[in-house]
Amino acid sequence: MSDKKDMSRRDFLLYAIGGWAAVGAGATLYAMYKTWEPLPEVKAAGVVEFDLSLVKPGEIRVIEWRRKPVFILRRTPEMKAGCPKRTVRTSLGDFTIVIGICTHLGCIPNWESDKNIWHCPCHGGEYDACGRNIFGPPPRPLEIPPFKLNGNIIVLGEEGPEYKAMIG
Repeated sequence: MSDKKDMSRRDFLLYAIGGWAAVGAGATLYAMYKTWEPLPEVKAAGVVEFDLSLVKPGEIRVIEWRRKPVFILRRTPEMKAGCPKRTVRTSLGDFTIVIGICTHLGCIPNWESDKNIWHCPCHGGEYDACGRNIFGPPPRPLEIPPFKLNGNIIVLGEEGPEYKAMIG
């Protein structure tokens, strides 16, 4: 007689069924993971490049990033300074780069160049040239999108050292 225990048919079937269940569960989890991962087109839409040299002093450009308007303002010396944490400095000069959605109710503010402010037409909120809320109901400044600089090219959707210094 041997000390070794023989595997019964029942034990073999239990192990086999358990193994197949584990493989099935793994395949199901992998399939679920793949459906949660963004499509390549969606990932590509999350990064937008823009040449800052196209913006003249005092001019504002609006570009789309992740279906949101982004205001790019090349500030002039006459525009209020004093907002280093909200200033993108390049060899071309100082820029304000903010998401153009009011932090009160999600309206899109208009740039009033004669006053150097963004004015929200819905409830009268105002933001200065740095995007800081200065009047009305907006509870906080306009948001700064994540960005990085490659020379005069700004890349929206990627966090560079300039962006980390601004929010840090």
